[in-house]
Amino acid sequence: MKKLTRYPSYDVMHEKDAWDDHTQQIVLSRLHTTGDYVFLTTVEAENLRAWCSLLVDDERPDILQFVLDHIDRTLAGGQEGQRKTGEPEAAVLVREGLHALDIACQSIHTERFFHLQPKQKKQLMLDVSRNQAVPLEVWQHVPQAALFKKLLNLTVEAYYSHPEIWSEIGYAGPAYPRGYVRMHPGQLDPWEPKEERKQHEA
Repeated sequence: MKKLTRYPSYDVMHEKDAWDDHTQQIVLSRLHTTGDYVFLTTVEAENLRAWCSLLVDDERPDILQFVLDHIDRTLAGGQEGQRKTGEPEAAVLVREGLHALDIACQSIHTERFFHLQPKQKKQLMLDVSRNQAVPLEVWQHVPQAALFKKLLNLTVEAYYSHPEIWSEIGYAGPAYPRGYVRMHPGQLDPWEPKEERKQHEA
């Protein structure tokens, strides 16, 4: 089911014929998930699924699986941008962080992260973001805030590259090769979606 959106009838995939072949292939591939992990273990993936779901407030299986597939490929390929001096590589940080998360949850709650109640998950995520997660000995080699930021960045970059999310936020996809014509603020090109209704108050 689609989230409440200002573009309820818009589907960015109706624009695919305006993209070049290479762009079409990239975007279409995002609609097909595999769950065949190269880097992540099954337990790591399920803990990460629960973590990512809370970060983006979305429980849709296909979209979350795409996020996990993206993170798995990114970590397996060693792809990352800049990182602070002394901070572990992304693959090391995430692996050690997910291991610490698993041990901490079983130590405190005798459950894995993905089995915890939403309130417990959110509190633990908040603690990690503040470098306050316990037991301290479990986390002593993991820079918690850096872990939280890395998982947030990986999750958001994947989530907002999914075509279904594009449709929901009113993004009409790549402008290449047709390009934008109307460049003034507030003006839309004919192929861009127009708001259909105001989003309800939360």
